[in-house]
Amino acid sequence: MATTKAAATTRHRELGLSDDEVLAMYRAMLLARAVDERMWLMQRAGKIAFIISGQGHEGAQVGTSWAMRRGQDWMAPFYRSIAATMTFGMSAEDIITAHLAKGDDVSSGGRQMPGHYGGAPYNIVSVSSPVGTQVLHAVGIAMAAWVRGDDVVAITFYGEGTSNQGEIHEAMNFAGVHKLPVIFVCENNGYAISVPLAKQVGGLSVAARAVGYGMPGVTVDGSDVLACFGAAREAHARARAGEGPTLIEAKVVRLTSHSSDDDQRRYRDPSEVEGLKEHDPLPRFADQLRQLGILTDPIEERLRAEVKAEVNEASRRAEARPDPEPETAAGGVYAAETR
Repeated sequence: MATTKAAATTRHRELGLSDDEVLAMYRAMLLARAVDERMWLMQRAGKIAFIISGQGHEGAQVGTSWAMRRGQDWMAPFYRSIAATMTFGMSAEDIITAHLAKGDDVSSGGRQMPGHYGGAPYNIVSVSSPVGTQVLHAVGIAMAAWVRGDDVVAITFYGEGTSNQGEIHEAMNFAGVHKLPVIFVCENNGYAISVPLAKQVGGLSVAARAVGYGMPGVTVDGSDVLACFGAAREAHARARAGEGPTLIEAKVVRLTSHSSDDDQRRYRDPSEVEGLKEHDPLPRFADQLRQLGILTDPIEERLRAEVKAEVNEASRRAEARPDPEPETAAGGVYAAETR
């Protein structure tokens, strides 16, 4: 049954979101997609060595991150978290600068590989190459908050392939035992690089595992921004109330290959790839906002013009930033000699 305008209007307002806020959420998704697309162009031009895309994940990332408090809560992202980290405070320039490995890159000063987002000013913990380790970091932050009595909730993101790593079991079990204020968000796009869900997740559900850790497991449509926000808002409230963690499994689509070094045409049927466009969260959310009269052609044109200008300026400024000085290569790797 088609959603009526009245029902749709009630839905976002019942979630505590104003018309301006849902429009801002849409703009955040547009910006994340534009940054992602720009970096693909820069990678193909030889300016960026490597990129892991977040296209198709924006709805889940913006929706869940929107429920968090900037400057107070903490985030442990993963390599597709372009939209999540930008919603949490990182700028388009920050993201592009990190991929260019510039010397003043906020994520690592050019020492991390592309896609390893982080930034102390934003309460975002740096990603590490071994997948899943960031989930343990989020649980550690939540534990520290609990010990100190701080009003902090940690959120962490990972894929369904990573959900099969031992670190995830350890993190979720520990969080469940101690009822820690942490939200686990598994962005399930159906493929762990080239391995389909049926060959990596027994039972095909990541959320179903939550009961074994003593926490709720929620499955949401990752292309439904409001559903993702609602699930995260409830999880955030539970965490703050001392009721413990929540696992959110967001069913998303991966619109690109796993990375710029991958070619999904070698293992996915072309018709399957073409069908993914039907689940693209951007046009879906745009259609919902248009039905409500919140998004109109003039507003859409203005937003896209703003986003284009912002990405152009971010790219220009990022490319103009200084490269790391060779003598700083060992910084943060070896301890300074003390006497």
